[in-house]
Amino acid sequence: MSHLPVIVGFGGINPAGRSSFHHAYRRLIIDKLEAGDRDNMLTGLATLTGRARWQDGQLVASDGSAIDSQRLRSELAPQLLNDTLIRKIHPDWFDIDHTVFNAPASISPAESGCSFQLRKRHLPSDIPPGWQILDLGKGMVEVQVNDSFELLFKDTRASQVRAAGQLPTGFRPGELYQSRNHPRNLQMTVFGASDAINSVGIPWEQIRNLLPPDQVAVYAGNSIGQLDDYGFGGLLKSPVQGKRTTSKQMPLGYGQMPADFVNAYLLGNLGATGSSLGACATFLYNLRNGVDDIRSGRRRLVLVGGSDAPVTPEIIEGFRAMGALAEDKDLLALDGVSVLSDEHYRRTSRPFANNCGFTMGEATQFVVLCDDALALELGADIFGSVPDVFINADGHKKSISAPGVGNYITMGRAASLVRSLLGDAALKQRSFVQAHGTSTPQNRVTESHVINETAKAFGISNWPVAAIKCYLGHSQGTAGGDQLAISLGVWRYGYIPGITTLDQVADDVHRSNLRFERDHIEVGRQGIDAVLLNSKGFGGNNASAPVFSPEATLQLMRRKHGMAPFKAYEAKLQEVRASAGEYDQEATRGLNRPTYLFGQNVLSGEDMQITDQEIRIPGYTQAVQLDTNHELDDYCDP
Repeated sequence: MSHLPVIVGFGGINPAGRSSFHHAYRRLIIDKLEAGDRDNMLTGLATLTGRARWQDGQLVASDGSAIDSQRLRSELAPQLLNDTLIRKIHPDWFDIDHTVFNAPASISPAESGCSFQLRKRHLPSDIPPGWQILDLGKGMVEVQVNDSFELLFKDTRASQVRAAGQLPTGFRPGELYQSRNHPRNLQMTVFGASDAINSVGIPWEQIRNLLPPDQVAVYAGNSIGQLDDYGFGGLLKSPVQGKRTTSKQMPLGYGQMPADFVNAYLLGNLGATGSSLGACATFLYNLRNGVDDIRSGRRRLVLVGGSDAPVTPEIIEGFRAMGALAEDKDLLALDGVSVLSDEHYRRTSRPFANNCGFTMGEATQFVVLCDDALALELGADIFGSVPDVFINADGHKKSISAPGVGNYITMGRAASLVRSLLGDAALKQRSFVQAHGTSTPQNRVTESHVINETAKAFGISNWPVAAIKCYLGHSQGTAGGDQLAISLGVWRYGYIPGITTLDQVADDVHRSNLRFERDHIEVGRQGIDAVLLNSKGFGGNNASAPVFSPEATLQLMRRKHGMAPFKAYEAKLQEVRASAGEYDQEATRGLNRPTYLFGQNVLSGEDMQITDQEIRIPGYTQAVQLDTNHELDDYCDP
């Protein structure tokens, strides 16, 4: 019997804010929100970024003064909104005006009383005591030193890429738990996975007691590992900078580490785990692992996620050298201006418009999937379902980074499944596409052709296309998670986010059967049955995933299970929603902290009770059954 993978929780954070309960989605459509929803979203951003805190039942500023709704909207809102989405890179990430691009040179420790000459620009900003400086002219100085020293010079210059989709300024995930010099990516993972698990509204211990340990899985990772100074980045830089390599930089740099952290420090997962890498399609690759597990019955609950933190000077320079990013010189030419303002930097990502490259972003996103029967048993809130994920390579290519033909197969198969399960009208009239939409000249042509040809083949005359990278930038392997989290908001608020940087569709975009809109498209909460997520990754990694609405999912479940189980389900659902709402309220007020169970509930082999039939593990109600290989019964002796 096949099972439908149902979404019962989701969470994380991206440049728009916290994902759970549609906070990030609301940031995108803020102009369409009612006052209460807008204030709630702004309150969440204020506490998330340290602009305000919740105290004695009210929101207060750092000086303790109360913040009412009027003050929230007039005083805090402009700053909170400016500190989200794509914007000029903030110094908290790195100094875009003084970025190190050349290998450091050094003068070794010298004896007291030595002198040497160097360029004036290489002088430290804080002159050490005991140095005497003699200006030699022409940019040179002579330094006389009375104490031994070591001096490192670093040539710096202004970065040629100056905008990125950054998490809300002031949000520091490492301060929310004992981060112990974790790479930023893993700090984000702890926050995002905790947010998703708590959003379910059912205590993890309660879920765990219902399931054998091997019927849970975690699939999470990223496309390029942890490349900041606490991960692989520091591992490679430290020796040439004369710094000590730490014991954590090597292990914490691995791309599968988000899954490892969830297993070890959040869930205590003993079931399946792993990370599939597929460049920009990585999240959907991991989603496919979870969907396949649940459909086949191998697992009953799966946490799928991704976390990428690529807003570093080294990663940005690498993509810039490929010609992939929107650089200042190209933006100046594109807009016909001599100086780029902050507003220009907010509009660097322009999917399907006249554009010049993509904009880097960062995000962590997690989604909780379970089979439809378990969702009914738990009374879990159903946010949608993912019936399948389709992945195809590009075949022979001239360049490893060039697009190919695999995406036509993934999109065609996704559209066909929507039609098969929900009907022709659902596909033609009540679906939309969440495009990869990177904002490169090449992508706007190739992806629009894929989507347009798919629309033609299935008789879709005016297929809406969204492209949320215009708000968030490109979070690399986690981009599919951003698309999923934002798409779920459409069924809560009824708007497909517009491509707000789309002044005009580029002439070379294929759009005979497509609908590109700058403004948000109002479809209503019941107006969409399915969204098709699309990812096109470097190397020929293509993935497309149909995601069904909550109502379409419930219709499929009623078709399979009948109406009998739903009366009991509805009663449980109200309790679960109340519990989830309490978490949302606490998180919005900044009173909740991520789960991080370091050194707790650690087991060893001596703790196990092992027979040839099962393994019993302390802390787990259900045992692991060893005789589960029934798929190969045909090969066993009679």
